[in-house]
Amino acid sequence: MIQQEGPGWRLVWDSTRTDFCVLIGGDGWAAELTEPEWRELVALTVELDHQHRVLVDQLMEEEAIELELDRGVWWGCLAGDRRSWSLSVVLSPLAGRGLEGHWSAPAAAAMVAAMRTLWDRSIDQGS
Repeated sequence: MIQQEGPGWRLVWDSTRTDFCVLIGGDGWAAELTEPEWRELVALTVELDHQHRVLVDQLMEEEAIELELDRGVWWGCLAGDRRSWSLSVVLSPLAGRGLEGHWSAPAAAAMVAAMRTLWDRSIDQGS
């Protein structure tokens, strides 16, 4: 089991669980994800982070930005400015449970960094 957490965020990977192997959480909420849901969420959050990094040098100091993206069963929104941002996600599968989650700044950036690290680690281990 791999568990990472900080103020306002939590991420757990339990490879012994077959159905819901990943748990994500924020202030006052948590949800379990399947492997395919997890993969799509990582792709979504990494892409939103990348888009923000590409645009950050084009933003004026006081300018705000909001980036939205649909990826598979996920919708995400990164909202903030040059220095910090929040992240909201919505899981809308064709059947079954749904999920709405939110990480405030700076927990959002820490969560995305942890997701990327966990994803890279799972690829390296062949999971």
